[in-house]
Amino acid sequence: MTKLLRIDASARTSRSLTRALADSFTLGWHERRPEDEIILRDVGRNPPPIVTENWIAAAFAKERTPDQEQLLALSDELIAEVASADIIVMATPMYNYGMPAALKAWFDQVVRVDKTFTFDLARGDAPLEPVFWGKTLILLTSFGEFGFAPGGPNEGRDSLTPHVRTASRYLGVEAFHHVGIEYQEFGDERFEASHKAAFAALAPLVDTLVNALAPRPAPDAAEALAGL
Repeated sequence: MTKLLRIDASARTSRSLTRALADSFTLGWHERRPEDEIILRDVGRNPPPIVTENWIAAAFAKERTPDQEQLLALSDELIAEVASADIIVMATPMYNYGMPAALKAWFDQVVRVDKTFTFDLARGDAPLEPVFWGKTLILLTSFGEFGFAPGGPNEGRDSLTPHVRTASRYLGVEAFHHVGIEYQEFGDERFEASHKAAFAALAPLVDTLVNALAPRPAPDAAEALAGL
């Protein structure tokens, strides 16, 4: 059985494009693999607390007090969800060219020393090493503007996608897929085309990921002999 972790970061509980994208993706997945488990984590509705000085002290403590253990309880819960997931579906709008504060708070609670990464100066100039590996992340986004790719009018202004891509290394992500909607604030035919294209891309993506999970059939005797 494959486990999916769905993370919703939109502050909107209705009329959210990213929630609609995530609904479509997870529905398509469930139709193909109804036995798989989908864990829901809605940080848009229930934002994790931001990191504080006391939280940092607890995270780095070698021996923790009961209060410190309690302070890290949510972090432990969020990390356990990531650890158990094979695929992470992250649905988030772009806010002020970056990730919503709730999603940043989630990353700060999850990317934690000796839990999702180790730190060892013996490794030289690359002392951080992820603990998890082999996970896939599907990033589902909505942008109010457009043209964030190289050569576009907003080139270099997308701080959301590269931030997620970089930080997701410490979630154990090795395969990264991005489907997004642009032109949201324009609401014109370009938005309609972007909206249609994004939703149309989900079913083929589900097919690709599901097919990659399918075990290869064992060769019959003739094929086995032919390979000798």
